[in-house]
Amino acid sequence: MYFAIFDNPLTKMWRYSFIFCTFYKTNDYPASNSQKMQNQFIKSLKAKVQNNTSFVEEIASVLDIGYDAAYRRINLKTNLSLEEGVILAKHYNLSLNKLFEVGSQNSIITQISPRIVDEIGLENFFTTSINNLTPLTKLKNVSIIYSAKDIPIFYTLKDSYLTRYKMYVWLKDVNQDMTKNKVSFDDFIENIPDSLLQKAIKLGETYNYISIKELWNDSTILGSLQQVLYYFNSGLLSKKLALLICDDMEEVINHVEKQTIHQTILDSKNKASYDLYKNDLHTMNNTIFVKTPFQSVFFQPYMVLTYFKVEHQPTCDRMYEFLRKQMANSKQLVNAGERDRTLFFSQMLHKVNMAREKINIGVELSFI
Repeated sequence: MYFAIFDNPLTKMWRYSFIFCTFYKTNDYPASNSQKMQNQFIKSLKAKVQNNTSFVEEIASVLDIGYDAAYRRINLKTNLSLEEGVILAKHYNLSLNKLFEVGSQNSIITQISPRIVDEIGLENFFTTSINNLTPLTKLKNVSIIYSAKDIPIFYTLKDSYLTRYKMYVWLKDVNQDMTKNKVSFDDFIENIPDSLLQKAIKLGETYNYISIKELWNDSTILGSLQQVLYYFNSGLLSKKLALLICDDMEEVINHVEKQTIHQTILDSKNKASYDLYKNDLHTMNNTIFVKTPFQSVFFQPYMVLTYFKVEHQPTCDRMYEFLRKQMANSKQLVNAGERDRTLFFSQMLHKVNMAREKINIGVELSFI
């Protein structure tokens, strides 16, 4: 996912000056602390590179200095200058404010994804998400924890009516012209760009290479069902297509059940692991937590397909502990016993069948 950094350009330079002045050995700031900060900065750069064998050469190239000079800076023999620090931070897209926590201890810097207002913006979202997810598929010990208020996005990114319908719903929420012109789903699928659909499918496939732990509850599927019935009752979704979307949702449930039993992503070529937890205590919120050997990050929903990205490690640690507690208080369905697991998925399928009945008889849904 692509995110633009929240920051005030009028304050950047004095913050950079404050941070990098501490790299110098002065009477006001102990040399040991200066080295600790430079060491922290270098470690953060290495985490960005993820290729230590050529790190010295890359630093030398970025700073336009010799190999030996770069080696001395990396090994704390020579202090980085303010200019060098800023050059490196910009090159590696590293926020100095976040790294050294400049500002109030009760405030953190987040990033937010660009606003989506049309099909072009949605396709750009898919493209950038693919570009950001792909490096994670090449790392070991990367995992995602997904707090699923709704059906997780990667299940709705396939060559299906459900995928097309989800894109329709997302765009209806952000595109005023679609609302004003009362564009129906039947009209939408006739004109959907093929490039948009292909990017959606490719993003869904990219998720197949990352191990995932999901938290669901009894209401996880309700949001999507209510959307189907809302647009059907509004006359913007035909009976035929509404039923086909229900068929796709049933297929998703069966797919998730198989993954739960086998504890692996079914379409994964690298045997990515899968675990499903049923939580009866908390309401899910679609938080996506990504844990790598280098750092953690989580995405908090803001608006339609818009997330706050949080990389502040103490905050990430707190979120991780919270999600771990949720999993500890949940049923891991692979270990819950066949009866409990079968009952959970049967109830999900029952909700889909109830929606089908409402569609077939044309009665509005008040509660499933």
